[in-house]
Amino acid sequence: MPTWDDVVAIAKRYPEVEETTSWRSPSLKVKGKFFARLRDEAEGGLAIVCEPGEKEALLASGDSAYYTTPHYDGYAMILVDLEKVEPERLEELVEDAWLLKAPVRVRQAYESAQN
Repeated sequence: MPTWDDVVAIAKRYPEVEETTSWRSPSLKVKGKFFARLRDEAEGGLAIVCEPGEKEALLASGDSAYYTTPHYDGYAMILVDLEKVEPERLEELVEDAWLLKAPVRVRQAYESAQN
């Protein structure tokens, strides 16, 4: 079962990631742009940035690892139950969120280094 520490470790694979706080809870940013936070609200979970179409697909999949609340309706973020998400899928979600929020220069440098 992944934990917040696992989320941080995955995110730190990517350049310019900083561990900080947002809304008084642990969060991750890339060059100051928020992309994930550990929710301490009653429903808990990881709030992570994603494409709107991906959010719809994850919610439609029926997989109980993915959910939303009325607060997140209309936002390009999905809530993830860390006790239920597959570790490999969590890695993909973190990478996708980082790619969405990383500045072009940072993303291009990372992608160039991967080739």
